[in-house]
Amino acid sequence: MQSKSGLFGSSRGMLLAALPVLALVACQSKTAGDVLDPGGASSETKSASENPTSPAGSLPGSQTLGNGETRVSMLLPLSAGGAIGEKGRRMSDAAKLAMSDLGNQYITLSIQDTRGDSTVAKDLVVKAMAAGAKVIIGPVELDAAQRLTSISGPTRPPVLVLAENFSGAPSLYAMALNEADSAAAGAAAIAQKGKRKFVLFVAKGPIAGAIEKRVVNGLSITGASLALTVPFDPATGAEKAAADMLATVATPEGVVIAIGDASPLPILRALKAQGISPDKVAIVGTARWLEQPLADPLLQGVYVAALDKNETGPIADRFKATYGYAPDVNAIYAYDSVALTAGIAGAMGPKGFTRQVIENRNGFRGSTGVFHFRADGASERAMSLYRIEKGAARKVANSVSGY
Repeated sequence: MQSKSGLFGSSRGMLLAALPVLALVACQSKTAGDVLDPGGASSETKSASENPTSPAGSLPGSQTLGNGETRVSMLLPLSAGGAIGEKGRRMSDAAKLAMSDLGNQYITLSIQDTRGDSTVAKDLVVKAMAAGAKVIIGPVELDAAQRLTSISGPTRPPVLVLAENFSGAPSLYAMALNEADSAAAGAAAIAQKGKRKFVLFVAKGPIAGAIEKRVVNGLSITGASLALTVPFDPATGAEKAAADMLATVATPEGVVIAIGDASPLPILRALKAQGISPDKVAIVGTARWLEQPLADPLLQGVYVAALDKNETGPIADRFKATYGYAPDVNAIYAYDSVALTAGIAGAMGPKGFTRQVIENRNGFRGSTGVFHFRADGASERAMSLYRIEKGAARKVANSVSGY
């Protein structure tokens, strides 16, 4: 069969082309490219939502989009204040764009407001299950996502979790690239260049152990090892952390720093004072760093594994043209979640959301690149390796991974 070109057409690979059973079903009706390509949508679908919505702003507590047979619930912090509320509203815009492009005739999407409250989010999951949702997208709140592991049984549908740093659980699939995966992929890429002895600086907190485990695993694939892990407070403990490291490992070949949203400058400054800088030792940051200004001299030469910006370009351009502002990566994850759901529903119907389909090792290609889900709910994503130079991230390698 021959697929059309377009956002999810032959020029970029089909979002679900890797699933043989899915491709077979698509051949029996229309091509998988038609199912996933906005250019292939019918005129009726296009006219149903020519204007998906206005830019992120005032939103009702719940909205229902599309008229497809498959019922999907999406849980977002629409009315929450601050950054979490803004994130939710941007994700809502992205979901509406994906419905306009791909989903209106295949799924009925109910967008529910969690208000940024983890208890409300968990309650909405239970209600969505009772209402017969075949898939749940969200929540954004990490605590709420972690609470879902206590909900079990055959009635729980698959959940595409949008919370940052969620590591996954059976049938709870992590959509977002988390810091542990970025750190592990960056470390593994540097280890492949012959570096063998690494040190990890990690922010104290509940996910520090998961980050350490992923970095150890990523390095072990290449024969390298983690000589020391230094948990610390990025805001106040940088100087002591750097000194403690040198007291144990005097000559590391690679330094990995995973500190969440905190500024990396204090630890980079403290390491430089101890003679550790990117021109002497390979220093690896995480994808979070690329969301901050990169002009500071301390950042130059640092390596970061992150999603390939070329993959997100087409959808980002359409998003900006539609809403008048550029999407962040969280909005792109929301778009891909709805697109993935619509693709499976369009080709296989409401019964297509099985673990066999979702966890197929060949995976999917979305706006964030190639990814697949593991049985433990973790997602494995292809990333590119960047080096910060002259205040910008320059790609130096394709398809790096810490798995």
